[in-house]
Amino acid sequence: MSIKKICVVVTARPSYSRIKTALIAIKNHPKLELQLVIAGSALLGRYGNAVEFIEKDGFTISEKVFMVLEGENPTSMAKTTGLGVMELANVFYRLQPDAVVTIADRFETIATSIAASYQNIPLIHIQGGEVTGNIDEKVRHANTKLADLHLVASEDAKQRVLKMGENPEMVFNTGCPSIDLADEIKNNPTLDFDPIQKYGGVGSNIEWEKGYIVVMQHPVTTEYESARKDVEETLKAVHHLNIPTFWFWPNVDAGSDGTSGAIRSFRENHKPQNIHFFKNMEPNDFLKLLVNSKCLIGNSSVGIRECSYLGVPVVNIGTRQNRRERANNVLDTIYDKNEIIKSIKNRIIANDIVSENIYGDGASGQRIANILAETELTFHKTIVY
Repeated sequence: MSIKKICVVVTARPSYSRIKTALIAIKNHPKLELQLVIAGSALLGRYGNAVEFIEKDGFTISEKVFMVLEGENPTSMAKTTGLGVMELANVFYRLQPDAVVTIADRFETIATSIAASYQNIPLIHIQGGEVTGNIDEKVRHANTKLADLHLVASEDAKQRVLKMGENPEMVFNTGCPSIDLADEIKNNPTLDFDPIQKYGGVGSNIEWEKGYIVVMQHPVTTEYESARKDVEETLKAVHHLNIPTFWFWPNVDAGSDGTSGAIRSFRENHKPQNIHFFKNMEPNDFLKLLVNSKCLIGNSSVGIRECSYLGVPVVNIGTRQNRRERANNVLDTIYDKNEIIKSIKNRIIANDIVSENIYGDGASGQRIANILAETELTFHKTIVY
């Protein structure tokens, strides 16, 4: 029996939760061999050092690729991507995979796609076809045109990929593996750990047991110059409400220096007694934290995906998730202290939020592994119209 070597490249902490159950299913499939490459900010401590959680989960890492250039601006993003192409090209040459998997839409994922497709290695794209703001919008669709097999997360996304001229026989709606994790938590939602005790973090030792909110706000790469001002509005709103808050550090994107700098400055100048800050958590723990919260605030896609499945109220701020398919748990607002306050109050008292499964049914990981095992993979394609 011929075993396919499937090389999966994880470049950032959110990408791991987006692919974790598929990694497990690939690793355990008799017809597949997992080659796991960890790269980019997933290796860096200041962005949560996701590699520690990956190794703790029992995965063997085939290669580590250090490629993040300092700067947190559009030029450093472009150079990081360029370094990624060069380094990953060597990695794929050494590993000789039968296929390479690139995940979703982060700016650096295009490096994986270029390094694989230019070497005639079949490219598999997870979660193409969605719509959003940011540089992610361009990168996602560029990944789609470079990819040979498409494993999308919703029916809406599937139709969009087909409209881009992709072969219908190579487009599958598998759902998103992150919903598999959300399904596990939905069936066992108890918050069975003390977040501060387990993960440390910095800031006030808040009394969260009687209710709390969660904030995860990233810079918008196409609006990176306003990142500091944008997050200051959220900081002022959350401080004003005085609700116990768990706040997570931003991703490595253009503008993350501004976001991080504003958080540090606000923390030093105002010493908020209601906010505790974290860099990262294990995916399952993070989802337990969310499902037990009053509301998620910010602009993370977790509010659109996992929170819709879990029925968690969400205040989505700004344009980062522009036009992304969403459920009734999400209320959109702008970067304005008073509007954010009003929106949070609205979500906290909302009683009409229901669980919706737009992005999967809890069985995506195994579905992805089965498709990879049974589909004939090729690196040649032609637009169908």
